[in-house]
Amino acid sequence: MKTLDVYGIGAALVDTEIEINDAELSSYGIEKGVMTLVDEARQLELIKLLDNHLVMAKRASGGSAANSIMAIASFGGSAYQSCKVADDDNGHFYLDDLTKAGVSHSGAEQLPEGTTGKCLVLITPDAERTMNTYLGISETVCRKNLNLDAIASAKYIYTEGYLVTSPSGKDAAIECRKQAEQAGTKTAFSLSDPGMVEFFREGLQEMIGERVDLLFCNRDEAFGWTGASTLEGAVEVMKQTATAFAITLGAEGALVYDGANSHCIAPTAVNAVDTNGAGDMFAGAFLYGITNGMSYRQAGELASIASATVVTQFGPRLAVEQHRQLLSQL
Repeated sequence: MKTLDVYGIGAALVDTEIEINDAELSSYGIEKGVMTLVDEARQLELIKLLDNHLVMAKRASGGSAANSIMAIASFGGSAYQSCKVADDDNGHFYLDDLTKAGVSHSGAEQLPEGTTGKCLVLITPDAERTMNTYLGISETVCRKNLNLDAIASAKYIYTEGYLVTSPSGKDAAIECRKQAEQAGTKTAFSLSDPGMVEFFREGLQEMIGERVDLLFCNRDEAFGWTGASTLEGAVEVMKQTATAFAITLGAEGALVYDGANSHCIAPTAVNAVDTNGAGDMFAGAFLYGITNGMSYRQAGELASIASATVVTQFGPRLAVEQHRQLLSQL
């Protein structure tokens, strides 16, 4: 009996958002539209340079998988997150934020010394998000942070590809998948970022194993992973990696493959101001849908509306009442 909808594992990061223009990105040597790992000194340098660019977004517990897991809980699903934070202000804030969102977690009673991970999210006028991430203690997330009972009780596990940059994180993700397969828990995975696909392909393949039940990616990640130059070509090659998958297409909507049929999910026209968290929201809403009785098409439609809504405001998450409103629209 599976009593938990989704078990997630990923980096625990506290987000700070900053508005910036393309010229500033270039002058500071920042590659646009991707996630770049930086040390704490570099992150603090950027914050000091851009301290008058802070947007009106509250501090939020984040990390790709965590954003999705919190969306699942906010829609009314049951969710658990494996993560690692330090005994500092951000660490206590992070775990408290998870708890308030209704997410069970692996936070220990005695947190280790260190620095909780932080993500500097740079937002350009075209709403594109560029991330500079200092992993902090999150880089040392490992097998000890897994909850095997929760994995066994879940309908799905959900793993973010960003864990590939951490040796212990990658190992934990692989062990999480193996435990899920043994327990009859389905596996869902996100390629996370074009840079992860380009520079860590072998590690991602280790994390995925022979194949996953459900894969999430955007168009660039799909092309990078499959080597295809057309969406149709990527879809055919993707079937070798995953039984089912969802490819987000930005303003063009999404394509969902349910293991037998492809579904074109129509976009929702909005005025985007911040694309941070769009893919995470899509994955979270989709996973909520398929673990709570929706078809793949219905889950795709919910995910499309939810991700379109989150880009209309700053920050990667929606208020609980917004999730309820979205469900009422279906």
